[in-house]
Order: sequence, then C-alpha cells, then structure tokens
Amino acid sequence: MARKQASAGAGTVVMLEHVSRILKNNRLNDPHVRKLAVWLPPAYDGSGRRRFPVLYDFAGFTGSGLAHLNWKPFSENLVERAARLIHDRKMPPVILVMPDCYTALGGNQYINSPAIGRYADYLTREIVPFVDAQFRTLAAREHRGCFGKSSGGYGALVHGMKYPATWGAIADHSGDAYFDFLYRCDWPNTLNELAKYRQPRQRVGSYRPMRAAAEAALARGHDDGRVQRFLQAVWRKSKVSHAEGLALMNVCMAATYDPQSRAPLGFRLPFHADTGELIAANWQRWLAHDPIHMVQRHAAALRSLRGLYMDCGWRDQYHIHYGCRILARRLSAAGIPHRYEEFDDDHSDIDYRMDLSLPFLARALRA
Repeated sequence: MARKQASAGAGTVVMLEHVSRILKNNRLNDPHVRKLAVWLPPAYDGSGRRRFPVLYDFAGFTGSGLAHLNWKPFSENLVERAARLIHDRKMPPVILVMPDCYTALGGNQYINSPAIGRYADYLTREIVPFVDAQFRTLAAREHRGCFGKSSGGYGALVHGMKYPATWGAIADHSGDAYFDFLYRCDWPNTLNELAKYRQPRQRVGSYRPMRAAAEAALARGHDDGRVQRFLQAVWRKSKVSHAEGLALMNVCMAATYDPQSRAPLGFRLPFHADTGELIAANWQRWLAHDPIHMVQRHAAALRSLRGLYMDCGWRDQYHIHYGCRILARRLSAAGIPHRYEEFDDDHSDIDYRMDLSLPFLARALRA
C-alpha cells in the first residue's frame, strides 16, 4: 500500500492504493489496483481517539471519485465544500471517501455485473473494511452513508435498498429512475451510432437484412460485431463526440442490467440493432433494476435507513425528474421516511445541491 498526504485547504487528503481481489480478471480488463482518496476533516488528529462518521462519494457516469478533488472555476470541489460546511457549523465533521470505480465503458452503476465487474462487492466487501482498518471511523452502518449524482445517485439509492447492513443513510441527486423515459427513448440514437459499424454497410437502395445467423443473433439482442467495432473505435479516439458518449452510456447500461455469459460481449441489447424492435424479455431485465420497481421489494431496508435524501431539477434534460416523482410517491405509499426536493435547474453542474445533502447525511449519521 502506497500512501501520500497533501493539504486540501482545510483537512487532509490521504491517497491510498488498494489491490482488489474482487476486480481482478474482470471481463473488461480494467485495473484491479486502484487509488483511493480519503479526506480527513480538520478535527481529525492522528494522536487523538475521536472517531468519525464516513460518507462515500459515488461519482456519476464518466467520472471518478478522484476527479472530485480537482480545482473548479466559480465553485468548490468536494472537500472544499465539506470543509466550508463544517467550518460554518452547518454540518458535523465527517470523513469523505472517494473511490475510483471507472471502467472501459465509461463507468458503472455500482452494482454487480459479470460483464463489467462486481463493483457493489468491491465497495461493500473490500473498500469499506479497508477504510475502517486504516482510519478512526465509526465502523457501523449507523454512521456510514453514501451519496452521488446521476449514476452515482442511482448507485447510492440501490445500495440503500440492497446493502442495508453497510449503509445507514443515502443521498441521491438526480439518480437514474423510470427507465422507460430515461433510456428507452434514447436508444434510436444509440442504434444510429452503432449502425455506422454495421457490416455489410448499408448501401443506397433497398434495405438488405442481415444473413440468417446474424439476424438470429440480433433478435436475441446479441452483438453482430457492430458494438465491438464501435467500442474499439471509441477506445482509439482522443475525443469522443456527445452522440458517441451517449451511445457508450447505453452500451454500458446494457452490460450492467442484462449481462449474459453466452453473448459475444457478455451482455445483450434491449433492441434489435437493425430494426429497432424492442426485445421484451431483455427490457424486462432492465426494468427489474429500475428503482421505481424496486421500492416495494426493498421497503424494509429503506425503512431501516437513518436518512434518505433525494432531489432533482425540474428541467432535467434526461427526464429524470419524472422518475424521481414516481419514486417519491411510491416511497410515501410504502411509509418510507424520506426528503425529496425539486429545484429550478437541469442535470448539469448541480454540485451546489450538496450544501443540503451533506449536512443531511452528517446529521443523520452522527454518533
């Protein structure tokens, strides 16, 4: 384990190196040796005995916890924000943990998938015990929480549902929900991007179906080679277009929500790549991971949380506010305490909302 300490204005950032057995030999060949950033608040003293609650930062798609240490124009990075909130007595001191869960597909949803990696197990079985062994944490779920935005918010919410023995409170900023609005409507654009890598290429004139074997594969949602060629092209690029980035996101979601070991890439698409027809059985496997359909199954775990915070801008360009509204209604119907807020903004650059969520979590998890 390598360790390096550096000042972060107020408090201390500690950089650790963790060797993961769970991520080793993952299908994407992503590194299993990862850096881990931990921020210790000013009240943390190496010679003291005081222990602190811990908050884990789940980064959004294409992000990493380490990036949340970066300088930001006209704003604050994560540790600067936490230091200010603590200094202004708006929240009690906490330890912040910023794991690196980036993948070759641009990220993940913090759940286990054989097509990507067992990132839920990585966090709950490796990183949490690792941090508790290294620092003076309050090493119990009642004092440990997670938070994130977008994919990170989804991850935090699902962890609150599926891993209540690890997490005592969660905060979800604009987390993925209501897949029929969020993902399904964007798949035609993704199919158009993938069609650029179709072989044989579409020619001027009448449409020519694929050969029988390829057609049968497409009907099951299997890759006929175009997805692999798309990924290889993206991995070679020095700049990925907006359309390519959104297509990569949908491919990543397919690998997350519908893995299958017998499929060429280890996962299935939810649509026929040539005709755009919905493959109902595949889409149902996506919907099983949609938070709006998970509330009832995990109601007891959600009720056990010491705090559940959600918010979303009512101009979210990915339509996530509709899913959040459904979630809030279903949480209320199930008698699950929570705090849900909407605000006048979209999906981008909303870190300022952590001025509400971080104090919420810190108060819920205090000793």
